[in-house]
Amino acid sequence: MNRRLALSLLLLIPTLASCEPEKVMTATDKQAAKMPEIPAGAETATLGAGCFWCIEAAYRQLDGVYSATSGYMGGSVKNPTYEQICDGDSGHAEVVQVVFDPKKISYEKVLAWFWDLHDPTTLNRQGNDSGTQYRSAIFYHSEEQKKVAEASKSAAKANFKDPIVTEITKAAEFYPAENYHQNYYNENKSKNPYCRFVIEPKLKKLKLDH
Repeated sequence: MNRRLALSLLLLIPTLASCEPEKVMTATDKQAAKMPEIPAGAETATLGAGCFWCIEAAYRQLDGVYSATSGYMGGSVKNPTYEQICDGDSGHAEVVQVVFDPKKISYEKVLAWFWDLHDPTTLNRQGNDSGTQYRSAIFYHSEEQKKVAEASKSAAKANFKDPIVTEITKAAEFYPAENYHQNYYNENKSKNPYCRFVIEPKLKKLKLDH
């Protein structure tokens, strides 16, 4: 099921997604989320791997990760909305900005999870989600991250039959997604069929809480 369609069904026909009452979308829900504070000594990784709901749900669970924020990067429109992203005209990728403690989890390990969390061999597609907004991408924040990302990508080739199409690009401005996208899986796993049929199996496969 297309993720945008699943979200529409949740908002317009809640009985098809859940027996629970419909969640009314408030003005606050539709506002861009505020970025959490970044602790001293923390590092940031920005990763695009298809649906940001899926990736955020996984990274939030990892020891050493302070925060995982869904958002947009790599496009030409300032302050893009989810609707603009879905139209595919803004040029942005759906990403998750991961703030982590490098003393507890290295950037290399953050990237190891990245390769496990999606199929980096499908161009602009993850499952039924297709479009440039779902591209596989690593946005590096330093030259050291760039080197590590390139080495990680090279090593990951041995785990995939087809060529990896992940782009490695310098980080641009990060735009946090709307509030209702944050922690989406945990807030909607009993309501949205996309959560049950796409995200939950992925978390199970990786032996993460679901």
